[in-house]
Amino acid sequence: MSFSLSVNTNPLVNRFAEPEDLVATLASEIGIGHIQLVHEFINPSWSVPTITRLTKRLDKSLATHRAKVTSIMTGPYGRLNHFAHPDAEVRAYYVQWFKTMADIAGDLGCPAIGTQFGIFTYKDYDDPVRRNELMTIALDCWRDVAEHAKARGLTWLFWEPMSVGRELGHTLNDTQALQNWINSVALPIPLRPMVDIDHGDVSSPDPDDVNPFAWAERFATQSPIIHIKQSSMNKGGHWPFTAQHNADGRITPDKLLAAIRKGGGTNNELCLELAFREREPADRSVVAALKESVAYWAPHATTGFN
Repeated sequence: MSFSLSVNTNPLVNRFAEPEDLVATLASEIGIGHIQLVHEFINPSWSVPTITRLTKRLDKSLATHRAKVTSIMTGPYGRLNHFAHPDAEVRAYYVQWFKTMADIAGDLGCPAIGTQFGIFTYKDYDDPVRRNELMTIALDCWRDVAEHAKARGLTWLFWEPMSVGRELGHTLNDTQALQNWINSVALPIPLRPMVDIDHGDVSSPDPDDVNPFAWAERFATQSPIIHIKQSSMNKGGHWPFTAQHNADGRITPDKLLAAIRKGGGTNNELCLELAFREREPADRSVVAALKESVAYWAPHATTGFN
């Protein structure tokens, strides 16, 4: 089996909006047929007729360009408390919100959706009793979503380890401990980690917690999707794989894939999750930088058109 390459649509939010424009740009200009869609393009909070109409348009455009949505996750405007929110009614709202995301995924033939496990406030995270209570509540929320997702034909869910304690999964050991706890509970479909090689707690005394290759190796068999970007020692941003950033970046395909293979990975989806400031020249460089990044990785992973 081989590795696959996909593009997370974070950097295209607000720069594109119409489904046909989005898919044509990804498939024809950037050169990718595997898409990790973020919720801003079809927001589960929109009205049902709007969601239905835009989902149909997106599905038609995907078919026209021989592309597919491989997963859906929350985007740049969805980094919220969600299932760890202190208010029960707000949590209930987001359970329904993610069920609607699962409906969208089901209509697109997409197998997985995800977000952070739960983001805690300072107050709730700093209180061990309250934190443990909310962890159990959050997992119950995931179970509710999983039941609905399974009914809609999805096969798994994912949570994203982050870089600070209150967002969970900020170290290798914390990520593994949380996943072990999740695995100990029977869910309707699996809830798996989706690690990001440039995440990790910079205040950790363990240098491996900010070592992209350590993350790739440790979770190679547990993380079906791995977020990738060019990484520099200063953790300065979600850099693209362009000549400019590759010059002093740590990530090369050979080295990263060697780490994944060492950890037992064989067919992970490597998802380019990049970011660009709303400043020139960065704002107008997005498509070209994504295209260059895809071309850099295309010899090493299937793009959907290989």
